[in-house]
Formats: sequence, C-alpha cells, structure tokens
Amino acid sequence: MKKNLSVFKIGGAVIDDIGQLEIFLQGFAAVASKKILVHGGGKSVSSMSGRLGLEVKMIDGRRITDEETLEVVKMMLPGVANKTIVAMLQKYGCNALGFTGADGDMIKAKKRPPKDGIDYGFVGDIVRVNGDRLAGILELDYTPVFTAMTHDGKGQLLNTNADTIASSLAVALSGFYETELYYCFEKPGVMKDVSDEKSRIPVLSPSLYRSYKKSGAIHSGMIPKIDNAFEALARGVSRIHICHYRDIANLNSAVSEVGTLIVNH
Repeated sequence: MKKNLSVFKIGGAVIDDIGQLEIFLQGFAAVASKKILVHGGGKSVSSMSGRLGLEVKMIDGRRITDEETLEVVKMMLPGVANKTIVAMLQKYGCNALGFTGADGDMIKAKKRPPKDGIDYGFVGDIVRVNGDRLAGILELDYTPVFTAMTHDGKGQLLNTNADTIASSLAVALSGFYETELYYCFEKPGVMKDVSDEKSRIPVLSPSLYRSYKKSGAIHSGMIPKIDNAFEALARGVSRIHICHYRDIANLNSAVSEVGTLIVNH
C-alpha cells in the first residue's frame, strides 16, 4: 500500500504578508503525511521590478520574462522567498530543504518558443521531473520546498509557473505515493464571484469549468491553475483542491470539505 503524499502550492498575497504566511506555514508544518511545498512570489517580483523601473508584462496570467526580469526573479524567489519560508518552517519543527529545479537536477525544462507572435522570454516548460531522486529525499524525512524556477540542463535558469511545478511534482510522485494536491491562496476556493465569499464552487467538473470560463466567472490566472489540475488528475494524482490557505489546519481533523474539489467527470 502506498504512503500518502500531500503537495501544496502557496502563492498570491499570502507570500507577501508575513502574518498570513506564518499562519499557513504553521498549519503546513503540522500536516501528518509526507509533504512538499511549492511557492510562487510573483507579486514580489512585480513590486521589485517596479522599484527598479522595469515594465511588468503579463499575458493570460503568465509573466513575460526578459533578461532583466529574470534577474529579479532569481533575486526574489530563491533568494528571498524560498529562504524565508525554509527558515520559518524550521521554527515549527519542519526540517525543510529549499530547491529550484536546478538543485539536484530535480526539474528540467525547455525554454518556451514564441507562439502566435508572443515571446515569453526565459520561461520554462517542464520536460522531466526526477521523481526517484525526490522520493529519496522524502524518505529521509526532509520536506522539500520548491520555488518557481527550473533549468534547461545547459546552465540556464528559467522562470516557471508555480502551479505547473506543483502539478508536475504530484504527477511524477504518483507512482511512489498516493498523491493529493492543494492549491492554497487567500480565497475559499474557485468563486463564481470573486467579491462574494459565499460564492465558492464546491465541486468543479470539466463541463462546469467550460461554462464558467465562457461566462467570464473564471478568468485570468485561475485558468492555467485549473488547466493544470485537470491534467494532473488525468495523469495519476488522486485528489486536487483549490482552497484557502487557512483550510490546511483542518486536514488532520474530521473536516472533509476543503475548498473546491476538482473532478474529471
């Protein structure tokens, strides 16, 4: 029988608010199963880019990463966000190790080619996750903490969507563990109306997703997140939730309804 593994992705405003981040990390550290944390930090990258006078370019929720922006990404994600999170997890007795995809050759990617006239720059599309090696780290009772960067195997770091990294890790490890994936942010789940906290969609199927996307209720950065979720389900991940970061405090209790459950039927 496979052991359980929980993969969590945290992003949005939570990364930039030390109080919210502390609440999340305390809950994360208490999760009983083996676990992995993947974090973004796009808002801090945008903020620092602005301070440096660099234009922030986004298309459909994805960042255009030119050479100067890549330097900011390297500064803010592995340099600031990752090490802050690792240090805070040690505070709560969680023996964390910080990773980019280059560390241990864990996640290899290829530079995204221009498409439909859009050049995303130094953005990576994942081609391989070293699941064997990562499972070995987990079996040593370390908790891997991945930031949103991969490498191409030729010395180039690449900015990579954190949601995609989380789903790719969950898929790669589904052969070793019963994997469950949680996308955590500052909303109760996927919303029909982002301004109405009571409009959470408890279960999201492909047909409902198409309908909400057509109506515009689901848009922007939520689209690649949900696309990743459906693909991960099809490739072996057991369960996927999009939920509030505070919800993980309930994972060791009898509470079963967490955020929006993504189903592929």
